[in-house]
Amino acid sequence: MRALVVYCHPVPDSFCAAVRDTAVATLTARGWDVRLVDLYAEGFNPVLGADERRHYHDRAPTDPALAPHIDNLKWAEAILFVYPTWWYGLPAMLKGWLDRVWATDVAFKLPADGGRIVSLVPHITRLGVVTTCGATWLISFLMGQPGRKTILRGMRALCAKGCRTIYLAHYDMDRSTAASRAAYLEKVRRRLEKF
Repeated sequence: MRALVVYCHPVPDSFCAAVRDTAVATLTARGWDVRLVDLYAEGFNPVLGADERRHYHDRAPTDPALAPHIDNLKWAEAILFVYPTWWYGLPAMLKGWLDRVWATDVAFKLPADGGRIVSLVPHITRLGVVTTCGATWLISFLMGQPGRKTILRGMRALCAKGCRTIYLAHYDMDRSTAASRAAYLEKVRRRLEKF
């Protein structure tokens, strides 16, 4: 299995980095071929500029900086997103990655006749989120968990029919303890062993 891990956190020694390392180690131990994309470390530009937006429906992005990301998307059979949930959703950097990489003629085709969108990523059979949330589960649920829905509903709609998903969150992160963080890392390891 070819797995793309998309990691998004600005602090190199954050707890999210430990989550990322646990995820990569677990998938690698299973024998999966893993590619890691660290959006902050590489200085990914999340801004969808005016010219790129004007041609969004006409063609694939032409920015050379996106080429390796597009290649990763075409290569992957599984994608795992590791990020902190901020304001109940995705960090801006990650949302910009989705806007710019999951684009026309990369992730989907827009039929000229206005018909249904055609997926170009049916080879993605697994999609997952491993995140941390400052809020409790209840507050996150009441707010609608927009980050979870963006990936596991919106992006999944383009993936393989029957695409398997996983969602793991360390809720109430603002009051976490060493014990709760260790338990979460163990949960990530156990669940990814079966993903």
